[in-house]
Amino acid sequence: MDKKEMRISQLEVLKAISPLEYEQKCYSIEQRLFRSEFWKSSEVIAVTVSKPPEVNTWNIIKRGWEEGKTICVPKCKPAGKELIFHELKSFQELEKVYYELYEPIPSITPPIHRDSIQSVIVPGIAYTQKGYRLGFGGGYYDRFLSGYKGKTLSLAFSDQLVKSLPVEPFDIPVAEILTESERIQCD
Repeated sequence: MDKKEMRISQLEVLKAISPLEYEQKCYSIEQRLFRSEFWKSSEVIAVTVSKPPEVNTWNIIKRGWEEGKTICVPKCKPAGKELIFHELKSFQELEKVYYELYEPIPSITPPIHRDSIQSVIVPGIAYTQKGYRLGFGGGYYDRFLSGYKGKTLSLAFSDQLVKSLPVEPFDIPVAEILTESERIQCD
């Protein structure tokens, strides 16, 4: 199965999670994150603004604000397939862009340099135990993570763990994965 077929298959698996099960799993993952050393030791955290059926990150963003952390969210630059992270202080600083994604409004959110970001919560559709991930296509995060020195972690439902993925030379694994039932140390 190639990456495109795997994306379609995994999205179907995720869409099959019932609304109540989805909420419970997201809550369990959030609690595991908030107890983690990754969260406790990070003051500047990069995270995408999720949309279903991904693990919900809206509560994570709110918790970061409550704890005085700097939360930055990505703006995609399709021409170079790059991510520029901007500090987010309010959900009203977001705009809906292509694919119904919420991104920061660049004119009112300051950009945060990659070297200032201590930790990145990396999104994906499927993951292996070694931390390799199947993204949404485009390679934005692999480009961003190339040479990135901070901590990386992914949040995933156990349904997103797979035995293997097609791995390309440019694919960069995350250091750990948190699911509703376990913490997986990948490196």
